[in-house]
Amino acid sequence: MGFEVFEKKSAPLAKVPNVTIQRRGLLSLNRAAYALLNDPEAVLLMWDADRKIIGLKAASIEEPNAYPARPQSAKTGKGPIMVAGTLFTQYYKIDTTESRRWIPSLEGDILCIDLSKDGQKVASNRNAASND
Repeated sequence: MGFEVFEKKSAPLAKVPNVTIQRRGLLSLNRAAYALLNDPEAVLLMWDADRKIIGLKAASIEEPNAYPARPQSAKTGKGPIMVAGTLFTQYYKIDTTESRRWIPSLEGDILCIDLSKDGQKVASNRNAASND
């Protein structure tokens, strides 16, 4: 049997900031990306239609258009930070048929996800045990 290339699309990149847009629009920020926003309690979701860029800006939870930023695990407070983006992605017709990951950039205090670039397809590891 020959060599098989390990596809790192399933392996998280802990130190490199990344944002994943999951199927159906949930946004997932790793801790490095979340730290670029200074660990806010909420974010504003923004869209630059000309450049096809999603912007996330730190916000107070009291702001009327703010979305809570919560850890994936409420019990431990660990894991990626989740932001409900389904309505946002539906409104702006952002394709969420498959999960994709981008390395974001900062423009001032806005974390930017450039959708004009292909994001890396992300495979779920939830079924990995059943595939053995």
